[in-house]
Amino acid sequence: MTAGRYAVDGEVIALKDIRAPVFAVATETDHIAPWQSVYKVHLFTETELTFVLTNGGHNAGVVSEPGHRDRRYHISTSGIDDRYVSAEKWLAGAQAVEGSWWQAWASWLEDRSAHERVPSPTLGEPSRGLIPLCSAPGAYVHQR
Repeated sequence: MTAGRYAVDGEVIALKDIRAPVFAVATETDHIAPWQSVYKVHLFTETELTFVLTNGGHNAGVVSEPGHRDRRYHISTSGIDDRYVSAEKWLAGAQAVEGSWWQAWASWLEDRSAHERVPSPTLGEPSRGLIPLCSAPGAYVHQR
C-alpha cells in the first residue's frame, strides 16, 4: 500500500478522492508522528484543509482542553487551488493562537454543520423483520 492510499474491501481509496473538508491536528513534540510528517497530508489531499499544530506531545497536545495552562497552537486553512508550501514556510505564516485548539475545532465544525437539528434515523428495518429489541443505549449497559 502506498502513502495516502487505504484499501477497503479490496478497493483502494486515495485521500485525494475525498472531497469533504479536512481538519488535521499535529503536535510539536510528537515522538510517534513528527508534525512535519503529519503536515504531508497536504500532498495527498485535494480539498480544503485546515492544519493545526499544537504544543505538547503525542497525548498532551491532543488532550489540551480549554482552560489548560500554557496551551497554544498555530492554524491555517488552505484551499483546493492553493499551492503546497513546506512545513517550515507554513509555520512561519500560520496564525499563532494562545489557548486550546479545541475552540477552533468547535468553530470549524459549527461552520460546516447544518444549522437545524437533523432527526436521528429510525432503528431497525421492520420491513425486513429487523425490529429493535429496546430503546438505545440498550439493556446491556445497565447490567453488572
